[in-house]
Amino acid sequence: MTRTITFNELRKIKDELPDGSMHEIAKRLDMNVETVRNYFGGSNYNKGESIGIHIEQGPDGGIVTLDDTTILDLALEIKEKI
Repeated sequence: MTRTITFNELRKIKDELPDGSMHEIAKRLDMNVETVRNYFGGSNYNKGESIGIHIEQGPDGGIVTLDDTTILDLALEIKEKI
């Protein structure tokens, strides 16, 4: 499922997650933790991949189109539990 949000909204979700959430998401999805961090705007492509995130520059950090919301959905699930 494709979803479009602002870059600042995506970073806010990441910043509101409890410590260890990136590792928990990576473990649950069997992927590298740097790939999860890159999904939220990181840029460590030596250890992680870029998966399904497209950023267009603009106001409020720009527009982010997510091709797959699985990582975002898990982050929101974790956030709801706190």
